[in-house]
Amino acid sequence: MSAVDYEVEYNNRARVPEHPELIEGWARDAAIYRAQHAPRRIAYGPGNRHTIDLFERGDGPVVVFIHGGYWQALDGSFFSHCARGLNAHGISVAVPSYDLCPAVTIADIIIQMRDAARELARLGRPLVMSGHSAGGHLAACMLATDWTTFDASLPKRPVISAYSISGLFELAPLVETPINKALRLDVASAKTASPLFWQPPAGTALDAVVGETESAEYHRQSRAIVEEWGAAGVATRYDVIAESNHFTAIAPLVDPDSAMVTRLRELAQG
Repeated sequence: MSAVDYEVEYNNRARVPEHPELIEGWARDAAIYRAQHAPRRIAYGPGNRHTIDLFERGDGPVVVFIHGGYWQALDGSFFSHCARGLNAHGISVAVPSYDLCPAVTIADIIIQMRDAARELARLGRPLVMSGHSAGGHLAACMLATDWTTFDASLPKRPVISAYSISGLFELAPLVETPINKALRLDVASAKTASPLFWQPPAGTALDAVVGETESAEYHRQSRAIVEEWGAAGVATRYDVIAESNHFTAIAPLVDPDSAMVTRLRELAQG
């Protein structure tokens, strides 16, 4: 059996040649949604990117959407429209930004997302973490965080569940790819930042979903965490988004009637 070509498996832009148009579409649709539904801007740190756009609807649980970009591209402003589907059902959506590699490390970004979650937890409402690609990785990290150690003033479990879209949970395969030029991972730091190897957060729920036409590695990663965490007491689900690639997998978030929005509503309702 031949070795896996990780560069091919994880090069999403090469797999989807039309990705520039899709990303331009995100920016356009996000700007339109922000113009129609101005978010509340919350700072969670001192940096220009340490902000959260909160599209507030009602006083129930907040769904957090963490953007992707291999921890080295984009910001939350590209994804404002991803709040549309849940907002239509009266569910608040928070979209944080964070600093990017190589200016910071993935470990730094994990801490920043914990800071953002801590700020949102001060609203006194449960959090459902969701995210795409690198954001799916960060969503799983937030679910598996020991919050009593991170900040004793927080509830024991401010994050009640996570919904990861095209997430990455084992980072070692990236070490020998060009993606790692900005990430600067070695084998040890890659394992440390991989939630697949963290203590599974028993008593919570994790969905890991993947676009149908994504690489075998993306499907493997989601199946792996579903199996590993599921065996340790997490209520896990693996699902495939039909006829979707890495960039179109998040499209159902804008549709109030999509299965993805319906599932996120279920997770928010506990």
